Amino acid sequence: MFSGISLYTASVWILPVLLAITFHEAAHGFVARYFGDETASRLGRVSLNPLKHIDLFGTVILPGVLVLSQSPFIFGYAKPVPVNFSALRNPRADMAWVAIAGPATNIALAILAALSFHLLGLAPTAAAQWIFDNLKNAVLINAILAVFNMFPLPPLDGGRIAVSILPDVIARPLARLEPYGMLILITLVILIPLLGSQLGANLNFASQAISAATGFVIRMVLLVTGNT
Repeated sequence: MFSGISLYTASVWILPVLLAITFHEAAHGFVARYFGDETASRLGRVSLNPLKHIDLFGTVILPGVLVLSQSPFIFGYAKPVPVNFSALRNPRADMAWVAIAGPATNIALAILAALSFHLLGLAPTAAAQWIFDNLKNAVLINAILAVFNMFPLPPLDGGRIAVSILPDVIARPLARLEPYGMLILITLVILIPLLGSQLGANLNFASQAISAATGFVIRMVLLVTGNT
């Protein structure tokens, strides 16, 4: 079943994935604590220990199945950091800062990885390709996480930001979608494209939009870090 994935391939993906999701989730908890909510801190989620943030199904099983099935879009998620928004000093405004902390951290990690390309000449020759592949995947994964999480649908970060800044007449109905958000997202990026493939129609509009935005973010990261 896993014969198509070599040990080398696994080794250059695992570390970037773990770092990306760990820093993303820890950032949510850190900013929530800064603005007054100690929930994540009490539960040990303001941590750089990857085991605190890995969700067995969302981080391991679901992406693995999609890779093995050659899905056009790889989808996964970590264990969400618990945030009690009512405990924040200014719940509505602070919710936006807590939400944006994760994607912003991923952009910062992508920039750091891209800057590290300039140091590859200092790496041992035997390890240079492995380090390059890790850095390349780090840029890609962090860009995908940042863009994907900014999708304007709760409980994704973009949805939380939208609820925080939009007028009540829009924000309240959007907030009520949160319990169904992941189901809606899976329908958009997996089920509808699968249905389209059976009907001979291209219905990958959601994944194509995310892919286009991710490509733009990667180009900008490479530009600002002098890698063009």
